[in-house]
Amino acid sequence: MDPLDATSLGAPTGDMSVWSLFLQADLVVKLVIIGLILASVWTWAIVFEKFLLFARTHRHMDRFESTFWSGQSLDELYRSLAGRTNQAMDALFVAAMREWRRSHEAGANSPTGMQSRIEKVMDVTIARETGRLETRLLFLATVGASAPFIGLFGTVWGIMNSFRAIAVAESTNLAVVAPGIAEALFATALGLLAAIPAVIFYNKFSSDVTRVAQRLEGFADEFTAILSRQLDERI
Repeated sequence: MDPLDATSLGAPTGDMSVWSLFLQADLVVKLVIIGLILASVWTWAIVFEKFLLFARTHRHMDRFESTFWSGQSLDELYRSLAGRTNQAMDALFVAAMREWRRSHEAGANSPTGMQSRIEKVMDVTIARETGRLETRLLFLATVGASAPFIGLFGTVWGIMNSFRAIAVAESTNLAVVAPGIAEALFATALGLLAAIPAVIFYNKFSSDVTRVAQRLEGFADEFTAILSRQLDERI
């Protein structure tokens, strides 16, 4: 028997380091490992981006609420925000005030219709803002659900290589089967390494989106009440 044949099917070369295991792995296992590593790197990139995004969003909302309830007139606040690219509560307020002004400029005579339009505009803005915050969360959910199975596929393939090595070497010596088993466990570990953080942070960020949405809806209700009182005063 040519010893090179056994080596190509998973026989050891003496080096059991992670890098050596990757170089000795079958092409299919290599593709699984590369895919899981890329998924893990992209997962952590999304995690850091989301942490910054939510921190910035909460700061903006805190700053806006402080200004809104400081006693500044709505028209002054609208003029200061209208020319900017607004997000979260700023965008909600600007959208509502823009519809309010358009309705008045158009000479709308139905307070009920005006209030309905303003509420609709705010609902659309809340949906758009929550959609912005949810961007790329689907990727985390997909990695969390699929990475363990992809790693399991690499595990099965590595074990198949181990059995092939046993058949070629006609021996069940641990030195023959160890590389294939190590490849299998390596793929499994990478699958879990990619999936566990993805699931944890998907749940966390989904909860953060819900809290932001609830905060926006609470402000929308309060602002609608303020506009409703102003409409009543004009009747």
